[in-house]
Amino acid sequence: MKCNTDLSDSPIDFSSFIISLSSSVLISLGEIPHPDTNEKMEDVCFAKQTIQILEMLQEKTRGNLTEGEQELIDSILFDLRFKYVQYVNKHPQ
Repeated sequence: MKCNTDLSDSPIDFSSFIISLSSSVLISLGEIPHPDTNEKMEDVCFAKQTIQILEMLQEKTRGNLTEGEQELIDSILFDLRFKYVQYVNKHPQ
């Protein structure tokens, strides 16, 4: 596995962590290709679990985030929930 040296030296902050988790959900829903393989994959269970992790982080950090961080997590969760529901509706079990 290759490590992007531009990213590996960058400090991780709350916003970049949330964006990273968000990207994982989008990859798991087949919205964007996996960065290592450049192939689309689908793992709806992983997507759901990652959304739940983001929800937990939203709850546990309430009142401790900057305005920008709070807006970011709120916006990302809204979008990911919408995409998850769309995916589930298109792929009934």
